[in-house]
Amino acid sequence: MTIASTKAYAPSGASAPVTVSLRHVGVTFGAMGRPVLEDISFDVREGEFLSIVGPSGCGKTTLLRMLAGLLRPTVGEALFEGLPIIAPSRQRAIVFQDYTNALLPWRTVAGNVALALEKTMPVKAQRDARVAELVAKMGLSHAADRFPTQLSGGMQQRVQIARCLSQEPRIMLMDEPFGALDAMTRQTLQDELMALAAERRTTTVFITHDLEEAIYLGDRVIVLAANPGRIAETIEVELPRPRNQLTTREDPRFLAHRHHLFGLLQGH
Repeated sequence: MTIASTKAYAPSGASAPVTVSLRHVGVTFGAMGRPVLEDISFDVREGEFLSIVGPSGCGKTTLLRMLAGLLRPTVGEALFEGLPIIAPSRQRAIVFQDYTNALLPWRTVAGNVALALEKTMPVKAQRDARVAELVAKMGLSHAADRFPTQLSGGMQQRVQIARCLSQEPRIMLMDEPFGALDAMTRQTLQDELMALAAERRTTTVFITHDLEEAIYLGDRVIVLAANPGRIAETIEVELPRPRNQLTTREDPRFLAHRHHLFGLLQGH
């Protein structure tokens, strides 16, 4: 693990400010108005780690794209810090599952991380120092001059996360970022992500198909049902932090959540 384990911290509570709010949101696609999402309402509070799970085709990625400002709801409203989400913003960074296509192949690790800083930090010496700090935080200093094709999948995903962190976003939107990685790399990045989120108090919305990943990372888990996508249930995880890949997953509460979520998804 390249980032030191974080101390225990209290997850965002009911008193924390609301970062993102969805109110009766629906999305339809195509000339026939096929409903993809229907009557989606929830808040995400500052510093909260929200996991979202659901079967394929339930609209998870559509929901994340809406939070990023890449598409607008057909009905209802999506708000970021009280204002309508109408376009992408540096304050909302998105991490894609397909890290290979998310990185610029002609730029080095350092060059990819610097991309978001080139307009906001024009002084090269300052920019280089900030890039070096982020690259080191993600355990990539030894690979700063390598190109994406010279990196493993886990290293490529670290580059994408470092590039998003360079924006200093208020919220991280993550679309199955570890889905294509091997089990050990995936677990390492899970722990690194939790440490970063705790250190920076970054609000995180995390899409995954993996029920155990959703529980392990999340303060809450929203379960979407399909056809059209709608909220089936919201689970309060309430497992202590910091979490551990062995002891947390053996906790009876963790296993109870897993069984409950599995049953919900089987029913939908």
